[in-house]
Amino acid sequence: MGGNGQAEHDGAADRDIAVLLAEAADGVRIGAVPYRELVRGGRRRRARRWTLAAAAALVVAGSAGTLASAGGTDGEGRRVVPAATAPVTPDSRQVDKARSTAVARGTEHGEGWTVEALVWGAPRNVSEARAQLKTMRGYALVPAGIHAPSDLVGKGWYYGRLMRDGGLVSTFMNAPVEKGGTPPDGQVADAATLLDPEAAGGSRRLVVGRVAPTALEVTCTWDDGTKVKAAPAAPGTGLVGDFEDLVRPVDGSRANWFTCVAPKGEDHRSGAAKVTKVAKGS
Repeated sequence: MGGNGQAEHDGAADRDIAVLLAEAADGVRIGAVPYRELVRGGRRRRARRWTLAAAAALVVAGSAGTLASAGGTDGEGRRVVPAATAPVTPDSRQVDKARSTAVARGTEHGEGWTVEALVWGAPRNVSEARAQLKTMRGYALVPAGIHAPSDLVGKGWYYGRLMRDGGLVSTFMNAPVEKGGTPPDGQVADAATLLDPEAAGGSRRLVVGRVAPTALEVTCTWDDGTKVKAAPAAPGTGLVGDFEDLVRPVDGSRANWFTCVAPKGEDHRSGAAKVTKVAKGS
């Protein structure tokens, strides 16, 4: 071996490797780039990513809905239920429960009496109607003209009842809610009843009715021409003291309810109740 033997050996080895690589390259055919296949592969990968993302979003939305129905809290610890995710249930629409409001209170012959308004929302199907009728029967109530649960679907219902010292005296209002939820402006849906059914020769002194929220005054006229005017109660005031002729809002009802009581001995048999003032622009 000479002084440059190592260099000569290395150069021969490099040349041999270069020849082998060239021969291997000659055996490989290089065609056109498979553009369409690459695009389709990319689309499939994007589709898979979108599918996984959508599935994850559904899981998150489902979790949010569960949390919303259970109720969350805000930064101050208040309970928060987002309207968009909180489910609407029969109970929240009061389909199988009555919304009850005391609209008048007074005293007759030393005994206290109360007018109670009961309002039900409209069932959306036969199953909800069946549950509602079962609840009504528990109140000893039967909606007038309803013969089967299907007859009640899509109809809200209201009752007016007279209670005396906690016991039921009479049910004197029994009707479906009008289309739109209230009587037309300027009209009333009313009924009269005896304050003391057990009294001999009793007169129908109590008149209860429903009016549109635009009514600013209702006038009840008795047989002798006596008139009683009922105006809206001050917002937020409950039943205080003895009877007052007033127009009041009722829970679950778009219509307001009014009450009038005639002087003792007067009757409403041929009298009338009518709206005598309506809000401007209505």
